[in-house]
Amino acid sequence: MTLNAKEIAKYIDHTLLKPDASTAAIHKLCEEAAQHQFFSVCVNSQFVGVASKALEGTGVKVAAVVGFPLGASLSEVKAFEAAKAVENGAAEIDTVLPIGLLLEGQYDAVRSDIKQVVDAVKGKAIVKVIMETGFLNDEQKKAACKLSEEAGAHFVKTSTGFGPGGATVEDVRLMRQNVSETIGVKASGGVRDLQTAVAMIEAGATRLGTSSGVAIVNGTQGASTY
Repeated sequence: MTLNAKEIAKYIDHTLLKPDASTAAIHKLCEEAAQHQFFSVCVNSQFVGVASKALEGTGVKVAAVVGFPLGASLSEVKAFEAAKAVENGAAEIDTVLPIGLLLEGQYDAVRSDIKQVVDAVKGKAIVKVIMETGFLNDEQKKAACKLSEEAGAHFVKTSTGFGPGGATVEDVRLMRQNVSETIGVKASGGVRDLQTAVAMIEAGATRLGTSSGVAIVNGTQGASTY
């Protein structure tokens, strides 16, 4: 697959989720996203308002993470965080599913958790479900895909970047095969260079979560772990 920098940019959620992120760093993130016309910036909900204001008129969207990075918040808290993020300008929500409950096979609880977030922003934002694939076997990954789609989510996503492992071509391909064509697949965690980005897209990724977006579109190596 041959993609130019402009085409690759439209796949990228330009990401800054580090706990020590500053307002100045968020402004820099937004400047880079506007310059390269990335699809969105992805930030913690605290910074949604800052990013939304900085990106006015640029066409770049704001995505907010919810229940991040553990997925262990109460479902009601995730739903509230998602709703507030949308009020502050988020067009997309990346929510972490309850990993422990998935591992225990509590599928009804996992579906309900995702659905509460989806319902909280219905008609206002799309929802991506972070599965944290590094904790899961293939059957659990398939189950997470199925539950996410049943709950009304719009995307499934590999990783937070804070858990074990990150996006792999094999996981992206498996996820693509286990959701409908209308559901997107986001590869995140360790996507740092152009070669990896193209490999993920070829495997079925429709979005890339990375803090190395500038390096990717410039065809160089990024240093970030996310």
